[in-house]
Amino acid sequence: MTDASSTPAIPVTIHRGDYRAPDWQVPDIALDFQLGIDATKVGSTMAVVRQGDAPVPLLLRGDGLTPLAVRVDGDAWNDWRMDDGDLIVELGDRASATIEVDTLVDPAANTQLSGLYASGGLLCTQCEAEGFRRITFHPDRPDVLSRYRVRMQGDRAAFPILLSNGNCIEQGEAGSDHWAVWEDPWPKPSYLFALVAGDLVVNRDSFTTMSGRKVELGIWVRDGDAPRTGHAMQALKDSMAWDERVYGREYDLDLFNIVAVSDFNMGAMENKGLNIFNTRYILADPDTATDVDYDGVQGVVAHEYFHNWSGNRVTCRDWFQLSLKEGFTVFRDQNFSADMGSPSVKRIEDVRLLRAAQFPEDAGPLAHPIRPDSFQEISNFYTATIYNKGAEIIRMMATLLGPDRFRKGTDLYFDRHDGEAATCEDFVRAMEDGGGIDLGQFRRWYEQAGTPRIKLSLTQDGGQWSLDIVQLVPPTPGQPDKLPMMMPLRLAAFAMDDSGDRLADTLVILSGAKQRVPLGRFAARPALSVNRGFSAPVIVDFDREEGELAWLAAHDDDPFARYEALQQLMLDTLVAAVAGDARGHQAVIDAVGGTLAGAADDPAFVAEAVLLPSEAFIGDQMVIVDPDAIRRERLALQAAVGIALESRWRDVLAGAAPPATDLSSKAKGSRRLRGVALTYLAAAGLDDIAALAFRIFSDADGMTERQAALATLAHGDSDERVAALDIFYQRYRDNPLVLDKWFQVQAWSLRPDTVAAVTELAGHPDFTLANPNRVRSLYGAMTGNQAAFHQADGAGYRLIADLVIALDPKNPQTAARMIPPLGRWKRFDEARAAMMRAELERILAQPGLSRDVTEQASKSLLG
Repeated sequence: MTDASSTPAIPVTIHRGDYRAPDWQVPDIALDFQLGIDATKVGSTMAVVRQGDAPVPLLLRGDGLTPLAVRVDGDAWNDWRMDDGDLIVELGDRASATIEVDTLVDPAANTQLSGLYASGGLLCTQCEAEGFRRITFHPDRPDVLSRYRVRMQGDRAAFPILLSNGNCIEQGEAGSDHWAVWEDPWPKPSYLFALVAGDLVVNRDSFTTMSGRKVELGIWVRDGDAPRTGHAMQALKDSMAWDERVYGREYDLDLFNIVAVSDFNMGAMENKGLNIFNTRYILADPDTATDVDYDGVQGVVAHEYFHNWSGNRVTCRDWFQLSLKEGFTVFRDQNFSADMGSPSVKRIEDVRLLRAAQFPEDAGPLAHPIRPDSFQEISNFYTATIYNKGAEIIRMMATLLGPDRFRKGTDLYFDRHDGEAATCEDFVRAMEDGGGIDLGQFRRWYEQAGTPRIKLSLTQDGGQWSLDIVQLVPPTPGQPDKLPMMMPLRLAAFAMDDSGDRLADTLVILSGAKQRVPLGRFAARPALSVNRGFSAPVIVDFDREEGELAWLAAHDDDPFARYEALQQLMLDTLVAAVAGDARGHQAVIDAVGGTLAGAADDPAFVAEAVLLPSEAFIGDQMVIVDPDAIRRERLALQAAVGIALESRWRDVLAGAAPPATDLSSKAKGSRRLRGVALTYLAAAGLDDIAALAFRIFSDADGMTERQAALATLAHGDSDERVAALDIFYQRYRDNPLVLDKWFQVQAWSLRPDTVAAVTELAGHPDFTLANPNRVRSLYGAMTGNQAAFHQADGAGYRLIADLVIALDPKNPQTAARMIPPLGRWKRFDEARAAMMRAELERILAQPGLSRDVTEQASKSLLG
């Protein structure tokens, strides 16, 4: 635990280039747990084998532990010492030994939620990345793989269910206690160890693999929550079938368990055979979960299941290779979700997330390659770069190779490295060997941070048109000079007249700083459809002709490109308005009106396409961000579209929404479009909007419609707002996940008093710093509310700094993740920048600061 009263040591920087293979391997480990909420005794028995010829001490990592006893080959051992929390055992010239270490941990006092901790009467673990060393002394590095045998014993009334990795091979009773022994035949690193003990109920099902084996499935939750696990169970079975069909990967144990816990720093954890989930990504029913929640459950269940091969059977050699498992697995879960729903809408959602979370990261002080060169605290590198940009790098390789050769490459990767701790280089080499391609230059994506920009220009010679491409990778901290990237760029060109001339969809392999691509003969300048499907994670700079974006928004045959054209038209209009260049709103109104014509056929796509770019994304296009002007102009455009198309929006809302139980893509799209329509009508300032929103809120048969109406009301000052917030709270006050939504909609509010409201809500009896979901629902939502967070008096900055200071001694991981918005101070006017810097300095001045927060705040201060 972090001791806030002491001064921390200067964090040590760990460098990828210093990697050294482990001196000792641990092929087998047996753990014995005598369970208790306030005190759990852990006995560890490790078979250790030296990897070299020269004698070397055995280094066992520890964090906050004291050894109660140390034995070597059955004998009490005194030749050991402690070094900065680690246990170093001198073994002389032994080449192998059996090491026993006893420790005592206090799960109830573990507020960091890393290691073994208590959550509402349950005992559970979170060991990635370095939590295992908070349970027992161990090498605790991902390239040490062991077979685990785990015995747990505890009071039968307190812990009626005992779960761990693998298969349960023995169980019995001892007085008021009972015990169970679990064994996992597959070697795994310590970060994949898991244990759960407590009072749980289970939703059971089964899955028959492609080879005919029956796998027992169980989703374990608190009593009363089992009826809300059906969607997660179906998602699990769909994931297992999809992985067999698409990648040929079959599950390898007889049992697959999932446990949902309320207090969890992450979304979920892929522990071998015993996934542990944040309840947010397991529990769903129409009354309490939105369509977005349902999609989140499906995607995260798939992600953690897919890790069984891309992360567990083949793990990462060291934490610098984190994107090896996370980027690849995000790519897999994205494709799964696309196959389960609308591929075009899923691609739009993924790119929107990338631009919202990863592009700013790449442009700020925390920029890093997907394979970092150094870190001080590995928990800080569970980032959008590692996950989302990492997935885009895999997607580009899949595009370059094509489906068949990419499958050969992944088969080769799994076959070569099954049971091993691999590297990103191993993956790329498998793609080269399986796909017959040279990816030498492509490796720069693993080495260079920053989002490439490509500047385009059209030239013509005698009716023959060409596209000139200039590539630039901007400087980032520690990397001032960059080399050109290799990337696939999908494009097409269209004649905007009636000739029908076009350049069909073409894949261009961009590799140089400058490149010319022939487009063919056109009578006039063609409309260019570029980066179709978002084939490369880049920013495109291109001066369009007037009317070109509107034409593409109406006529492009690539759904993502059509969406992109309308979004760019909106973005250009808004950026110009913020800069004082009033172009007017008519072009956007006409384009949105034209897009709405397709609402009956594809409401999901239309809902995404007509949604205005976010305030944050608008700001990303500006040298100096003006959050007040952005909000003003965005609301003005939203109001203009709402007024001009009022009858169209009312048509969308006419009649009943599809039943909340209908989770088809079309039904979800219809509900999404209804929410967008309500937003536009609210922005128009119509007299009846509060009554209309309250009626939708009251009549809703599911959470999607109910939350959309509540969010609309939360922006205003009406009596209906007050009534709806009270009704929602009274109805769901005993449901933690839904109550998170109540906090969140108020933190998202466009009202000018939002920062004051968030401050008041932080003192609400139902708010707690102990639960990461609750912290994110209030403070995390507020940092995403641009005008509120960047309030001119700095109140938003002070609020977040106060949170970080209060939370760091309890939960450094969650505290550190609140810092990045303060680190973007260079993008704002000097007054705001000075206030953000001052809050970072105030954070760093706190005694006993964790490594997590120290690294984030110090790097953010550099700007």
